[in-house]
Amino acid sequence: MSGGETIHAGCVLVGEAGLLIRGASGSGKSTLAREVVALALRAGRFGRLVSDARTRLEAHHGRLLARPVEPLGGRIEVFGLGIIRQPFEKAAVVRLVADLSDDPVRYPEEEDRQVELCGVMIPRIRMQAGASSADVALACLSGVCDTVVTL
Repeated sequence: MSGGETIHAGCVLVGEAGLLIRGASGSGKSTLAREVVALALRAGRFGRLVSDARTRLEAHHGRLLARPVEPLGGRIEVFGLGIIRQPFEKAAVVRLVADLSDDPVRYPEEEDRQVELCGVMIPRIRMQAGASSADVALACLSGVCDTVVTL
């Protein structure tokens, strides 16, 4: 395992695929995480929180692992309510990064569709902060968004 880093991000696990959610404070990371897990469960798939707010990333045999930072495991923020406890997994292999921002690029260039974290290249999508995009994130994590159409 290579030396890792701790970042301001959350992560959820859907099936065997981890979704790493990055964005500024208040951008909707926790909300998107809860929505993706709920949508996966409604579809009969496994969905579980890995981390919220702080995530430890490590490269291991060419894969990017995400873990919760202690003592935050199993805790997630609910805006207007505070921090609540939720079932969680201790690790996930990150398969997709969702970057939340106020002004995402409408048609990203090919080189912007990946990001390198801890020396591992991971597919990336950019999403509107605060928008309800759980369905898009889940579809991309499931491989439905693999093909990009060029107009």
